[in-house]
Amino acid sequence: MESKTITLVQESFEKVKPIAPTAAKIFYSKLFELDPALEPLFPTDKEGAMVEQGNKLMTMLAAAVAGLSNLDALLPVLKDLGKRHVEYKVEPSHYNTVGAALIGTLEAGLGNDFTPDVKEAWTSVYGTMSTVMIEAAY
Repeated sequence: MESKTITLVQESFEKVKPIAPTAAKIFYSKLFELDPALEPLFPTDKEGAMVEQGNKLMTMLAAAVAGLSNLDALLPVLKDLGKRHVEYKVEPSHYNTVGAALIGTLEAGLGNDFTPDVKEAWTSVYGTMSTVMIEAAY
């Protein structure tokens, strides 16, 4: 992975961190809009459990983004995460929907800072991460 790609993703994610709870809400809203069939895979208690789910999402993203600087350490974590998601009934096709929701969330959250280069960097990083997770799980 190119250092420019890693830098773009890490720098743009720093701008998302201050709005993490809002970003998580945007993400799940977009995810369920793109594929309503995914909603039953998540907690039904919209107030408490989905807030916790959003916190988990943002924590995982922060760790993955930080881990881009040390891929040898990140890859086993991603493989384990992919395997765990099988237990949650996640299917390989769901990763495309998650990717689209993530890109849409970043676009909404970053506004003018979501440049074509940033979009390309995130698309590349997410593609790599999801491929690692899918190959480990299936």
